[in-house]
Amino acid sequence: MSGTDTGTGTGTGIGTTGATTAAATRAEYCVVACAEAWRDAGEVLASPMGTVPTIGARLARLTFAPDLLLTDGEALLMGDVPALGAAPGVVEGWLPYRQHLALVATGRRHVMMGASQLDRHGNQNISCVGAWERPARQLLGVRGAPVNTLNNPTSYWVPRHSPRVFVERVDMVCGVGYDRAAAAGPSATRHHRIPDVVTDLGVFDFETPDRTMRLRSLHPGVTVEQVREATGFALVVPGEVPYTRDPTAEELRLIREEIDPRGLRDREVRA
Repeated sequence: MSGTDTGTGTGTGIGTTGATTAAATRAEYCVVACAEAWRDAGEVLASPMGTVPTIGARLARLTFAPDLLLTDGEALLMGDVPALGAAPGVVEGWLPYRQHLALVATGRRHVMMGASQLDRHGNQNISCVGAWERPARQLLGVRGAPVNTLNNPTSYWVPRHSPRVFVERVDMVCGVGYDRAAAAGPSATRHHRIPDVVTDLGVFDFETPDRTMRLRSLHPGVTVEQVREATGFALVVPGEVPYTRDPTAEELRLIREEIDPRGLRDREVRA
C-alpha cells in the first residue's frame, strides 16, 4: 500500500492557526473525497444526498469547482455557500420540481445518492431488502434512481461500509449498474456513468476492463484487509493502493468554520 496522494492537497491535512490545527478526521477525509467527485464538473447541478456529500459539494464550489450549481435542497439555486442549516444570502435562480426533472433529462447534473445495497457492477438498491413478493424490509422505493443513472453521472455515498451494503447481488435494481446498462444497449449506455463510490473506508470506482468495482484509495488508518472483510464480493484491488488525499489547511478551515461549524459531519462518520 502506498501513501501517495490522489488529489491536489498539501499532504499534511494540518493547518497552523485556529480550528485547523487539529489533524483531519475520518469524516473530513470523506468530505474531501466527496468533493473530488465534482472536480472539473463545470456548470452542472450538484445533487448531494447526505450530510457529508452536501459538505463536499459546498467545499468543491468554494475551491476547485466555482461553476458548480447548488440548491437549498428545495427549489432555490444558491448564489452563495451558506453553512449547513442556514438560508442562502444570495439566490440566483428558481428550480422547482418540474424544471429539476427536465434538467436531469439533459444530463447537466451529477447526483451523489445513498445505497442500501450495491453490487460489484454498480447496481444500487434503495427499495426493499428480501424477495420482492415478501420483502423483509421496505425502504425508500425506487424513486428517481433509474433515471438518474441513465441520464447523468451518478456517484454513491455509503457512511457505513459493510457486507450488508456491498452485496453479491442486490435484491432489487433501482440504480442501474454497468452490466445492466450494457445489456440494455446504446440507449442505456449513452449517458450512463458511475464515477465514484465513497465510503467511510475509502474511494471506489469501476475503471476495470469488465466494469466491476475497484478500490481506488484508502482513507488513512484503513487497511486493504478491512475493506475486503467489509465487502460481500471479490473486489478488484490494485497492487499499490494510494491513500485518499489529505485536505489542505484552507479546506479544513472552510469545513470547520464556514460550511459545518456545528460538526454535523461527525454524526454521519465516526472512526
